[in-house]
Amino acid sequence: MKQSLTFKETIPIGLMLFAIFFGAGNMIFPPLLGYSSGTNIWISISGFVVSSIGLPLLAIAAISLFGGNVSTLASRIHPACGVIIPLIIYLAIGPFFAIPRTGTVSYEMAVAPFLSTTMQNQWYILLLYTFIYFGITFFLSLNPSKLVDRIGKYLTPLLLIMISIIIVKAISSPVGSISTPSDSYQKSPFFKGFIEGFLTMDALAALVFGIIVINAIKEKGVTNKKSIAKSTIVAGLIAALGLSIIYISLAYIGATSQTFGTFENGSVLLTNVVQHLFGQYGLSLLGITMLFACLTTSVGLVSACGRFFTTLFPKISYNKIILIICLFSFGVSNLGLSMLIKLSLPILIVIYPVAIVLIILAFFDRFIKDKQAVYVGSVLGALLISIVQGLETAELASDSLLTFMQYVPLYNEGMGWILIALLGSLIGLMISGRTKQCSTT
Repeated sequence: MKQSLTFKETIPIGLMLFAIFFGAGNMIFPPLLGYSSGTNIWISISGFVVSSIGLPLLAIAAISLFGGNVSTLASRIHPACGVIIPLIIYLAIGPFFAIPRTGTVSYEMAVAPFLSTTMQNQWYILLLYTFIYFGITFFLSLNPSKLVDRIGKYLTPLLLIMISIIIVKAISSPVGSISTPSDSYQKSPFFKGFIEGFLTMDALAALVFGIIVINAIKEKGVTNKKSIAKSTIVAGLIAALGLSIIYISLAYIGATSQTFGTFENGSVLLTNVVQHLFGQYGLSLLGITMLFACLTTSVGLVSACGRFFTTLFPKISYNKIILIICLFSFGVSNLGLSMLIKLSLPILIVIYPVAIVLIILAFFDRFIKDKQAVYVGSVLGALLISIVQGLETAELASDSLLTFMQYVPLYNEGMGWILIALLGSLIGLMISGRTKQCSTT
């Protein structure tokens, strides 16, 4: 039995962690962020890195303290939350957002650039493509064998090599200069970038997939919770270094691409840059690689969601569940990438603060595990403000409500939930203290 891993032993786990978070779908966000933030790129990308890389690594470290089981952590709020919160996470990273996004991103990168403008505007093209795409996903998910894993092992390095070539070429021969930021990035670019990082959904994924990393560390002979958490952090720093370099570089590429005009989403921007730098052949190679990378991600997510929902609904077979997931994802994907992102952001703005609060509380669980009111107060406080924030993002909040919210510190920056969550935890702490005092008298 080992007390801890050496740095050499941690490197492979760090690379595995890098591969988990280096998803094809996430590459479309940094370029658009850089494009929109302009001269504020370094501030905004810092916020993006914190939420898209820092939070997932903290999530894995936090969940390692609970044996990799997010249900155990969520049950600290209420036993029902041990089912509800994992369910919400799997729906978000599954058929609601992440799985459909793999279909739309692969379409935008591998199909749309090679169609005429007239063909791109025909709704049935996306319908036909996603029908075939999710049909293949369903077929492969029926028996997610080592074939998909092997393809993934080759595609991740290939995608990394291609992105590295694009980055080197774009930085050495920039297509333009950095201009002024858009209106949304003029004020509080750090917090704007932080919220944009929610779209990666990696912090949510880390809460349910962190068990993979934890098991890899345990297989090395480390069993102590603190040692596992320490090894996770070291492995996370290795992954964070690689991811940060890629995200920052992609953001810089976007910031120097304002001369191309306006873009509806990051995939269109990225394909324009690649076509400008490498021509049609480079665009074709990137498109094919992205297609297979998205497909393997889709199969992995469908399989994971299928296994989870099978535990919730044991009377329904795995095959029927993944069929439902694929059909639902097929329907959602036909909203298109831009609409899917627009719809997902308000919901993620509601979900993420709750996840962040849970991640933070996990590190203090040894002091508050018998103080349920602390969990309830902090999560409820974060949820109340984040719901309003989500409604505002969706343009559904009333003017009177928004006027009232101006009194909440950091609300305009999208971080109003922080103080209210802290206040809720303090109230919960006082309630727990009084309850304990009453029980002893």
